[in-house]
Parts: sequence; C-alpha cells; structure tokens
Amino acid sequence: MIGLYSLSVSVIIICKDAAGAAGSLSLSQISPTFRRIIRNQSTEQFSGLPYIYALLNCLLCTWYGTPLISSNNMLVMTVNSMGTLFQLAYIVLYVTYADKQKKMMMLGLLSAVLAIFAIIVVTSLHIPDADLRRDIVGIISGVSLISMLASPLLIINLVIRTKSVEFMPFYLSLSMFLMSASFTLYGSFNDDIFIYVPNGIGTILGITQLVLYCHYKRTGSESSKEPLIESYEETT
Repeated sequence: MIGLYSLSVSVIIICKDAAGAAGSLSLSQISPTFRRIIRNQSTEQFSGLPYIYALLNCLLCTWYGTPLISSNNMLVMTVNSMGTLFQLAYIVLYVTYADKQKKMMMLGLLSAVLAIFAIIVVTSLHIPDADLRRDIVGIISGVSLISMLASPLLIINLVIRTKSVEFMPFYLSLSMFLMSASFTLYGSFNDDIFIYVPNGIGTILGITQLVLYCHYKRTGSESSKEPLIESYEETT
C-alpha cells in the first residue's frame, strides 16, 4: 500500500513538472511576429498591448511563485522569470520599430507596469499573515493572467472589419493556449486554485481565439486585406 502511494506521488510530481515545462516552452513561440516587424522595420498595425499584459503577468506570477508568497511553486517562479525576460525583449524590439506615438504609449505603459509591480511587492511584504498574503497576491496574479490571455482579442475588431487575420498574432494566441492548458494541469496536480482556475479560463479563451483565427483564415481573401505595408512604404 505504501509502495502504491509512493508511486502515485511520483507520477503526480512528474506530471506536474512536465506540465510546467510545457508551459515554459510555449513562452518562446511568439517570435514570428517580431521577425516580420524587424524585416519590415515597422510594427504596422500589430498591437503592443498583449506584450505589456504578458510582462505584468509574468512579473506577478514570478512574485507569487517565490517562497515569500507560496510554497512548492518554484517552477512557476522559474518559468515566469524566463517569461519576463522574453517579454522585455519583445517590448524593446516593438518600441525600436514603432512610430513616435506608439513608442511613447508603450514606454508609458511599461513605466506603469513596473510601478504597479513595485507597489504590489512592497504592499504584500507588509501583510504579516502568510495565508492572507498568498490569497491577495494569488487573486491579483489570477486577474492579471486572465487579462493577459484575453489580450489577443483586442485585435478582433480589425480582424472582423478586414476579414483578415494578417494582424492577429496567431503564435501568441497558440502559445498562450498551450501555456494555459499546461499550467491548468500543473495547478491541478499541485492543488493550487490560483493557478488552475485562471489558466482554465485562459484555456477556454485560447480555444476561442484559435477558432476565430481558423474561421477568418478560411473565409478571408487576399482582396479583403488592407494594403497596410504598401501604404506604409508609400508614406516613407
């Protein structure tokens, strides 16, 4: 009986770590959009907001995963630390090739994200009750995670108007779906409601985004696309 219990625990640990590792791998699958931005030397109509949301979420989840906030969540801290570095790199690239208006907006949002994160860290450290501290940071990180996973939907108005998925970040939507599905499993195995609930919602949002992408990818036509690259080149 003891041997069977030990085997079950080992399987759960392996599955939990595998799910977390899968989530970390998905963080690096966003680069095709930035290869295009670098190639065209323009952000065109790609939105930078999903990466701002992602940075705030990675920072908050990194903080939630630290031993100061929650126990047995080192993988969450490690994965989201990597995610923070990725998102900062993407934001720097976006700002580099953005026009002046977008550049100022992104820098303002980046400053706001860092300020919000600093306030949350300092405030949470002043909460003496460890359980209350974990609950508050967990709720904040959960809300942030849901916002991040829904952020690619911000471009849906353009998709519907042009009947084109040209500027819908497919790899961002796909990677966020894979990440949320993986961490739903991780949170379930780890019995952490602040991980599996928001990621479960994120999985549903990810499926919605991918269905929309497939629908407009199938029904869209070349004639319905706005000649955004051509118009940009003409203005330059």
